[in-house]
Amino acid sequence: MKNQKVAWIFNRIADYLEMDGIDFRTKAYRNAAHTIETLSLDIEDVRSEGRLQELPGIGSKIAQKIEEIIDTGSLEYYENLKKETPVDFEALLAVEGLGPKTIKLLYKELGVKNLDDLERETKRHHIRRLRGMGDKTEKKILENLEFARKNTGRRLLGYVLPQSREIQEEINKLDIVERVEIAGSIRRRKETVGDIDILVITQNPDEVTDFFTSMKFTEEVIAKGSSKSTVRLKNGLDADLRVFPEDEFGSAFVYFTGSKEMNIELRKIAIKKGLKLNEYGVLRDDEQLAGKTEEDVFNILGLSYIEPELRENRGEVDAAALGKLPDLVGYHDLKGDLQMHTKWSDGSSTIKIMAESAKNLGYQYLAITDHTGTLRIAGGMGDEQIKMQMKEIDQVNQELEDITILKGLEVNIDSDGLLDIKNELLADMDVVLASIHSGFRQDREKMTDRIISAMENENVDIIAHPTGRKIQERRAYDLDFNRIYEAAQETNTILEVNAHPNRLDLSDINIRRALEAGCKLVINTDAHKREELSFAELGIATSRRGWAEKKDIINTLPLKKLLKNFNLN
Repeated sequence: MKNQKVAWIFNRIADYLEMDGIDFRTKAYRNAAHTIETLSLDIEDVRSEGRLQELPGIGSKIAQKIEEIIDTGSLEYYENLKKETPVDFEALLAVEGLGPKTIKLLYKELGVKNLDDLERETKRHHIRRLRGMGDKTEKKILENLEFARKNTGRRLLGYVLPQSREIQEEINKLDIVERVEIAGSIRRRKETVGDIDILVITQNPDEVTDFFTSMKFTEEVIAKGSSKSTVRLKNGLDADLRVFPEDEFGSAFVYFTGSKEMNIELRKIAIKKGLKLNEYGVLRDDEQLAGKTEEDVFNILGLSYIEPELRENRGEVDAAALGKLPDLVGYHDLKGDLQMHTKWSDGSSTIKIMAESAKNLGYQYLAITDHTGTLRIAGGMGDEQIKMQMKEIDQVNQELEDITILKGLEVNIDSDGLLDIKNELLADMDVVLASIHSGFRQDREKMTDRIISAMENENVDIIAHPTGRKIQERRAYDLDFNRIYEAAQETNTILEVNAHPNRLDLSDINIRRALEAGCKLVINTDAHKREELSFAELGIATSRRGWAEKKDIINTLPLKKLLKNFNLN
């Protein structure tokens, strides 16, 4: 958690400095933030070992600031910058199209400090009068404002999940704790999370509460009681602890996992059966009929067990009543990863390191799919570099046992639907992914045509991050999904579930639609360093939320069957 806090503060400092233009200070803080948020070690451990200045981009002054944050939980330099320009940076930056310079302009000229101020000035048409703005900019800001509001106060699952597990592990170390579980939207694996819900069985609630409210993660105690306590964590999220006896834990687990909409459906079923359902159990009058386990609760209501990822009231209750729930893809079903990047483009690990890491995960194969051609911002490779990389892959394949490296590329789809690498070279690849990296605001027909054009290229196997969204940063581009799904089937093109925390693209809803249309999927991490291969869990979770089964995901296939799927044997 400390790593993320230090990186967050440094990124905000860079935002404040960028208001007056990008200079060496802005870049220094951005680089330091990147180093720390991608660090596989705990920054506090690095500090205690006296090795802060050994990290890339960390000089003596920034090292001192890191130490101040670790020791005090804040940074005086950052607090002073906030006082100079008292704006809600996090919320305003979530509005697509607003950067630090524009935020400063809006603050200086119109007094805009937050989303409410921004909405007021936009609706009054005051923004179009500012230099560099205009009617179109004002209209876009208003359109993007709603998107930003939805994300206010929520965090990406990929970053909250490990934090919640850390809290769970600390509580579980207590001898007086019989069971501790994570509930809420985290357990359902929603792509963004508003808070952390922890449920505990213990005979000593006061002692557990004392521990919870004084954890090293805790910033502020909001409420404290023997059955429920709430704290604000140092990362800004709230966490709730609830204590239940063993015979009520199952019903509490169902209730506090949610979703609210599914719980309402369950209560309706209970009422029809003359029962009452709440967090304390399934009751007839005052007699508890079920409550110790979730299975007991579902079964007494005439339902088969519903996996947490499905609990969104999207037909899972009816399916459970009919015994027709899907056999969801498992968290250990993947046999490989077919999108990742290395030092050949914008990754930070070598081919060999990525292959060794994939092998350690138990994978049979991986595909190296570095960027190509025109995508210079991501270090896109030209023809000669691609050929050199292919030779290195052959060499590493000879050096390693029990893992096969496939030759792949992530090629860019240009504004006309053309690819930036010649077909002759693509034909030599084992796996070709195509994706869009620019021109996101073309109209629906144009965007759809671009993707279908890439699908129609006989060398393209996979469409990567198909909707281009970045959660809390950029909306998905407008697509005619019926045409996309139809073309994917006709061309035998696979659609990707990109497991990166800020993508999860396809989304759970689009995954289900794609499966209903008969499409095949692949779960890839889009890893840019070896640690990011662990993102696969998020892609699996999102696929489960989309009702995906093992048979729907091509990289659950063993190597020989996968190669046959790509006509490589």
